[in-house]
This record gives sequence, structure tokens and C-alpha cells, in this order.
Amino acid sequence: MHTLPYGSWPSPIDAALTAAHDGHPEYVGFVGDEPWWTEPRPEEGGRRTLVRRRADGREETVLPAPWNVRSRVIEYGGHPWAGVVLDGRPVVVFVNFADQRLYRCEPGGEPRPLTPVSPVGGGLRWAEPRLLPDQGEVWCVLEEFTGDAPTDVRRVLAAVPLDGSAAQDRDAVRELSDDAHRFVTGPRISPDGRRAAWLVWDHPRMPWDGTELVVAEVRDDGTLSRPRTVAGGPRESIAQADWAADGSLLYASDRTGWWNLYRDGVPLCPREEEFAGPLWKLGHRWFAPLDNGLVAVVHGRGATALGILDPETGEIVDAAGPWTEFAPTLAVHGERVVSVGASPRSAYEVVELDTRTGRARVVGAEHEDAVDPAHYPEPQIRTFTGPAGRDIHAHIYPPHNPGCVPPGDELPPYVVWAHGGPTSRSPLVLDLSIAYFTSRGIGVAEVDYGGSTGYGREYRERLREQWGVVDVEDCAAVALALAEEGTADRDRLAVRGGSAGGWTAAASLTQTDVYACGTIIYPVLDLAAWAEGETHDFESRYLESLVGPIAEVPGRYAERSPTEHADRVTAPFLLLQGLDDVICPPAQSERFLERIRGQRVPHAYIAFEGEGHGFRRADTMIRCMEAELSLYAQVFGLNPRGVPTLELSK
Repeated sequence: MHTLPYGSWPSPIDAALTAAHDGHPEYVGFVGDEPWWTEPRPEEGGRRTLVRRRADGREETVLPAPWNVRSRVIEYGGHPWAGVVLDGRPVVVFVNFADQRLYRCEPGGEPRPLTPVSPVGGGLRWAEPRLLPDQGEVWCVLEEFTGDAPTDVRRVLAAVPLDGSAAQDRDAVRELSDDAHRFVTGPRISPDGRRAAWLVWDHPRMPWDGTELVVAEVRDDGTLSRPRTVAGGPRESIAQADWAADGSLLYASDRTGWWNLYRDGVPLCPREEEFAGPLWKLGHRWFAPLDNGLVAVVHGRGATALGILDPETGEIVDAAGPWTEFAPTLAVHGERVVSVGASPRSAYEVVELDTRTGRARVVGAEHEDAVDPAHYPEPQIRTFTGPAGRDIHAHIYPPHNPGCVPPGDELPPYVVWAHGGPTSRSPLVLDLSIAYFTSRGIGVAEVDYGGSTGYGREYRERLREQWGVVDVEDCAAVALALAEEGTADRDRLAVRGGSAGGWTAAASLTQTDVYACGTIIYPVLDLAAWAEGETHDFESRYLESLVGPIAEVPGRYAERSPTEHADRVTAPFLLLQGLDDVICPPAQSERFLERIRGQRVPHAYIAFEGEGHGFRRADTMIRCMEAELSLYAQVFGLNPRGVPTLELSK
């Protein structure tokens, strides 16, 4: 055991290892009896591929590079693939990221395009495909740009011929719905094929504010008729809907303040916990009905479990196993359920639950310890008291290394992590980017500030018109509480975050003196510009709920924007930006840097070509991790080994 100062502990978790394990399996489904899913490849330019598990247990990559299975609908994407077995062979349709076309593929063959390319604006984009082989079609969401502006867009349900006849002909794509609503989710078709259900909502609402559940009849000719709203509204969020085997309609609604399950409007299991979450991507799935009438559910409060709900009794039996968090992706086949689970000791892996035996097992992307797990952090679930006595939920990761202890009188540096969204939360799972710091002697505090999901609608709406206030206050309250209790060094606190978390980090540096430095990653920095068109359509009216309508409270936009108060920044910072980011574009970062020029604040700006909103390439992530560690080393007086020095400008 070595006695070494915090921040200088030798660690086997380097930036390359962290990058190699970034991302996780997503979008599970069954093709015949086989579980399939998408999986990241950071070392292959950050693409995502399809993976299948064969009957003999082998995992097989379906699509080689450069195929990239990822949709850009609403920019955050959605479920990008679907598959069936025809004549004993898998047939798959998928969205390719580079051109956003829908392709058909039989494993072993070359993918063939099903949809055309449009030269207008962002082109044609597709999500949530559903194969209907008897009709020779795939039904999905179509996002079609009508001009060059991000908001020149329409979204409808559409049917694409499976024979490729629409590959060069937009007119061969059959529209199933009108574009009366700004946003739609993919259709769910009833077991008898006679009804379809989907969600809709309109600006300025976000889907967690209020959505409507629409049901329509499916005519014999495959058209939809008599669409009608059966649930939801401006203040009720329906997050998902699906049909049970008996033809009843299941959906998750937060009408009580919690996303709970309903069957034809009747609550199935009323609890103060969540059975759904924020619909950031089309095709998120928190429940899936089985043929026997039971329902697989991902549910919890501040964390999620995989369970089986009996709608007749309201009882839930959770899957036994080490997993303490499940992602919003589910698929069922017979009595089998597949999802993606993780824990503080294991990364996300594909998990199958046999509902007959109750046995759960890993069937894909199985976690393997890349290093001795003794180097993993040991998180604490904490609740802190914030302004006005409000609760603040957080995960605290103290410095931890099995071979090192600090000098007896030294307190550790801590970095407060603000999650993105901001309507999101921090899952309590193994994250090597956290272990990268804790194993070197730097603590991490993930804060689920007011506005986070997982704790009910009241907690979520603490941020209504308070973005840049409540999130900043809550993060600061946790940081100061750690210092006051003797857990962290008051003089060595930092803040970091990406996207909305980047906003919180930047706003914290302009509004408080809590932090000695900060890391700001693809952030929102200029509220007025963001509200007036400097972002994508999905979030173009988001600030009306987070800040207030700009026409009514323009002063609030200026008052809170870090760009307007760059002169208040005195702490060193690192700013990381993707040059292809259309959600938080580089113009935001560049404007902020221009305002800070000449103030002699040490800082670094690193921009990455080919990266968008969320870094996916291994080399990018390595550069970011090492730069961030070097910033803390210089500001906190640390001596990490083998890390390139980040040059800070003034």
C-alpha cells in the first residue's frame, strides 16, 4: 500500500481503455427466435452495428463497416431497425446513418436501399420501422425536410414498399397520416391488425410535458381512418403505448404525477414510481406485453428494475440478478424477455429473462472486467438538502484505489457532474470514465438536480422556468455539502457536464465562486440565439418551459446566458465541441470564447471535425479524457502519471 497525494495514484484505467468501453447495447429485438441489438464500435469511427445471437450462443456482427445503424430523426434518433424471418431466412430493414436511407438486408447479402435521397434540407429520415411482410411494406416514422432551415420539417407515418420500388421514387412512399401534428411516434398495430396506435405532440410542448395517444382503424386497403385521441393532453405525458394480446390498449401516463401503467384507461399498478421516462428517442420501450397476458416492465424510483407485472393482481416479480439499472429497451418472444441491464460493478449487457423459470442470464455483450474490479469506484446513494430545504438526489463516488491511500490530513478534489437533458438523470452503473478519475484519487459527484427524471413529475418540474437557477443551485449545494462534511477539499472543487450539463457547468462558473475550474462539453451558452433558431426543431421551443417565452421574458434570457456574462468567469476551463453539432452548434462556443478574449482566464478550446452532439470516436474520447485530467492537475496541483499537458491560453 502506497501513501500518495490524491490525483497521483497510478491506475490501470487509461483513456484508451475508457474510450474502448464507451457506449452500450441498445434497441433490442427478436428476429425469429434470435435476440438482435445495436452495439457501438468506438474504434471504427463511432459507428453502430447490428449484432445477433445465434441459437448456439455465438454473437455475430451482421453489418460490416462502414454501415452505421443509426437514425437522425429529431436528431437524437430512434429505433433504427426491424427484422422478421421469411422462408427460413432473416430479413432486416435498417436506417444507415450516412445517408439516412432505409435499407433491406438478408445476412450475407449486400444491403439494398428502399427509400430515396432528397436534396432538400436535411433530406428524408426514418425511424421505428415495423415490418408487415404480408402487405409487402414497412411502416415507420418519416421526417421530411421541406426547406433548408432546421424547422422546415414535417413528420408523418409512412409505408415503404419492401420491393425497393421507392428507392428512387418519393411518390411510391405511401403516407398513412397527415402532418397535423409536429411530432409522431411509430405505429403499434393491434393483434387483429384492425387498429393502430401512436403518440403525437406539438410545439411548444416536449413529450414529457404532454402528449396525446391516437388510435385509428386500419382499413382492408392498408390505409388509416377515423383517428381519434383516447388519452393524454397538454399536461399529461403518455410515454409509450402498445396492444396486449387480448386487444386491450396499454399505455404509460403520468396523470397522477408518476408514469404508471394503464389498460384501457384503468390503472394496473398504481405506485409512486416510474414505469416510463422521457421520450428523448423514438422507440424507447419501458413495457412489453406477453402473449400470456403478463407485461414485462422496466420500473423504479431513481433506478430501474426489470420485472413481470400481473395485470390482474397488480403484483410485480423482478428479475433476480446483479443488475440494478435497465435501459428503456425491451423485446418479447413467447415467454422470453430481452432488455439491457447494468450495475455499479458491470457495464450494460444484453439480458434475457425466461418468464417460465424466472431465470435471467446474459445473452449478449457480456461484461468482462478489463482491469481488476478492485479499481472500480464504490458509489454512495445520497440525498442532500438544497435551498428552501428541497431534496437533491446524487451519487457520490469517492476516490478509490486498492493500492493507494492519501496522506492523513489531505482532503480529495471532487468534480461535480451535471447530466444532460436537462430532463434526464444519472444511472448508477459502472462507467469507466468515472473510474478513470476515482482510481487516480479524484472524487466524482453525479447530481440529479431538480428537473431530473425518475422521481415523479413534481421533482421534474422544479426546473420549469428555472433552468440556470435550480440546476446551478443544486449542484453547488452538493459540492459545498461535501466540503462542509469533510468529504471534499473546498478549494479543489470542479464542475463538468455535456449538452444541458455543459450549460449548467458554464452557468455555474458565471454565477458562483464554488468551483476552481470547469469542463464544458458541447454546451448551450447563448439562450436567445438558441431560442431564435440556433438549434434543431425538436428542442427549438424547449426554452419556453425551461426559461419562459422569450417574447415575455427577454431579460431572463440575457440574465442567465453565460455568453452575456463571460466577464464573470475567473476560473480556468476546458471547452470541448463537435464541429458537426447541429443541436448545440459550434457558434455557441465560439461566441462565448470571443466574449472572454482578453480577460486572461486560463482556458483551452478543442474542436473535433466529424463529431456531432455526443462524441463517438475513440481518438476523440481519448483526447477529451486526457485534456480534462490535465486541467484538474494544473489547477489542483496534482501529479498524474503519463498524461499529456493541456496547454491553457489566456
